[in-house]
Order: sequence, then C-alpha cells, then structure tokens
Amino acid sequence: MTNVKLDDGLIRGDSVASILDSAMDAGGGLLRLTPTWVPRSFLHPGRRIKLHPGDYYRFGADRGGIDERWFGSTTDAANDGRVWHEGQSFCLFEGKKFMLKEAIAERGNDIVGEAIFGKYNRWPVYSKFFDNMGPIPHHMHQSFEDAALVGQEGKPESYYFPPQLNNVDNNFAYTFMGLEPGTTPEDVRRCLENWNEGDNGILDLSRAYRLKRGTGWLIPPGVLHAPGSLCTYEPQWGSDVFGMYQSIVEGRYVPWDLLVKDMPEEKHQDLDFIVGQLDWDKNVDTHFKESNYLEPIVDENRSGDGFVDKWIVYGTVDGQQRFSAKELTIAPGTKCTLKDPGASSWITVQGRGRMGALDLQTPAMIRFGENTSDEVFISHVAATGGVEIENLGTEPLVGLRYFGPDTHSDLPKGGS
Repeated sequence: MTNVKLDDGLIRGDSVASILDSAMDAGGGLLRLTPTWVPRSFLHPGRRIKLHPGDYYRFGADRGGIDERWFGSTTDAANDGRVWHEGQSFCLFEGKKFMLKEAIAERGNDIVGEAIFGKYNRWPVYSKFFDNMGPIPHHMHQSFEDAALVGQEGKPESYYFPPQLNNVDNNFAYTFMGLEPGTTPEDVRRCLENWNEGDNGILDLSRAYRLKRGTGWLIPPGVLHAPGSLCTYEPQWGSDVFGMYQSIVEGRYVPWDLLVKDMPEEKHQDLDFIVGQLDWDKNVDTHFKESNYLEPIVDENRSGDGFVDKWIVYGTVDGQQRFSAKELTIAPGTKCTLKDPGASSWITVQGRGRMGALDLQTPAMIRFGENTSDEVFISHVAATGGVEIENLGTEPLVGLRYFGPDTHSDLPKGGS
C-alpha cells in the first residue's frame, strides 16, 4: 500500500485567489475536479465506481471500504475517524490542487451565482455515486427542523440509476421505502424496543420496490428507505445526517449509535422522540410510488440534432426546489452548446470528448489519488454564457449534471 494522500500538495489560504483566477480564465469558467472518495465503516463496496481493486481500503480497513465518490462537494462526510477533508472536492489546475469550498468563498457570485451565494454563502448541495454489494439499513435523514436541534441541516435526496455503472445487480436490487399504509407509530416503537433481540423486524412494516436502470426516486426528509444494490447517482442537500432504524442487515449488527447520532444526546433513549422524527404522512402514503418515483423526461428546448438532454431528477420537496439533475447524451461527431440558468457539477459516465477547453474521458479504472478527466464544475458564468461540448469518440458521450436550489423556472413537477 502506498502512502499517497488526496490532499498532497494542496494550496490553501491567500494563495487560492491567484490560482483560481488563472483556472477560471483558462477554462472559460470551467473548473476541473479530482475524484473525492468516501469510505463507510458499516457498508460493503459494490466495486462499480471504477476504483482500482487494490484501493478500496486505502483509508485503512478499520475505516471500511470506499463505496462512495462525491461530486462538486463542499460538504464534510460525517464519518468517525475521518480525514480532515473527507467529502470535500478539490479543483485541479496545472498540476496544483485547491479546495472547491475555498474557491467559492473567493468568487462565489461567479462560481455558484449571486442568488445561491447571497442566500447560502456556499454551494449547499452535492451528489455522489453510492455503490454497495447489498442493501443498507432502513434509515431516514432528518428534516431541517429536527437537524437544527444538533446544529445540522436536513437532507432531502434523490436517486438515479445510471445504466453505465450498473452492469450487474449485485445482491439485492430492491429498495424498501416508507411504511405499509396502516402502520402505526406503536409498531415502529416495538421494533426499537427489540433492537438487541436480533432482527428488529422493521422491514416487515415496509414494502420493497424493484430498482430500474435509467429511472430514479425523490426522497424527502423523514422518509424511511433501505437502498438496494444498484449503483446510484444521488443529488442531495449538503448534509450528512441520518438515523438508521434497522438493527441487523445481511447478518451485520447496526449499532444504536447509528440510529441516534444526529439526535440530541438527552433523547438517545427516548423512543417516542425517535419515532417522532419520521414524517408519518409521507411514510404511509397510499400512493408512495406515484409521489416519489421519477421517469426521465426529455427537455425538448435543450435537445437538438444528435444530442438529447433529459431531466432525471426533478420536482420539489415540501414545495421547495432543493436540487435537480439532467443527463446529456451526445452522438459521435456531434457538438452542442450547453446553456443553463445556473451552475452545475458534471460527471462523465460514457465516452470521450471535450467541454470548452477541458478534455472529457470516462476512465476504465482509477487509482486512489489519481487525477481524472471526467469531472467538471460548470460555474454560473460558464453555464449562463454557454459551453460547447463535443463528442470526439466512437460511442455516445454521456454526462450527468446536478444543479442547486431554485435554478430552473421550467422544472417538471414530480409525478410527470
């Protein structure tokens, strides 16, 4: 095992402004990002995110395997024993790295747009590839109100299952979501009471949905879900709060600490409080799939001859547009001008080409610490000015990009 670190040679502080200006000028507002790897001690890597087989435990076996790659992130991963920058994206220019978070602090209006930077003073969203061999525990992410009790923010999130990263199903390509209509808070309370008696049976109160490549889901805060084993692209709010309500998964014990880690300490044994953090109406929705399932929608206004732009994440959460995402497919030999109303973070999932002056290349395998040509942050100035993208390969060039809050005036409604 080598001693390479993701932050080797990282430029920080007052030196960031100068290199950022050079990078923005040279890239026409495009910033190259390097791979951001995140391990999880309680999960089993699905091995489809292009990381070299010898590098899945590069943070150390005690930290768990790497099963996530984060995109355009200024959010910290909430892991025990984390390295100081875990979850943070780095920009790369002429062999030098600097933090996306610090770049936005320097030129937030240019990079994420005046509306977002003025309101949030940061890039308040991120996305990831989430890749597991099997299912993970039935869990929820706190609402903004509940997360504020511990000084955090809530986390709505979304799923899209890219065909390019799902050549195999792995162990369980189904996701339990919500609770069976008719379930009562007392039913869930009994599951918590039985935590140390083995499987606490909470999945008996839920239903599983088969995961379909090329589709997705929108999951509000407070809604239970036990993600299955398709590799998932997950645009979400910039928070890493969660509470796991399932005691055993595939024979592995889930510590009580992972249920209550983002709840006030004095409430860690208060079962009524813990059950009360669930959004009951959304969990027992009799039309759960209709309310949360997403089929891709072609954006006719931004598609043309040889290229198709699709909405893959859309709709609102409690009436608010928190994030959204699109998939752009460009035929070989075709070029198009991508023009969006706001900044986005791009990851290439198939093919070879260029975006402005930056190369795009989908890697077959990535070594830990290696820089790639598949990830770009499209700043607000670049997105609104228009960026030319060209397919230089022999197969379709496909990229996924996600946007921040309130970016689109024409966002499709959920259920469309």
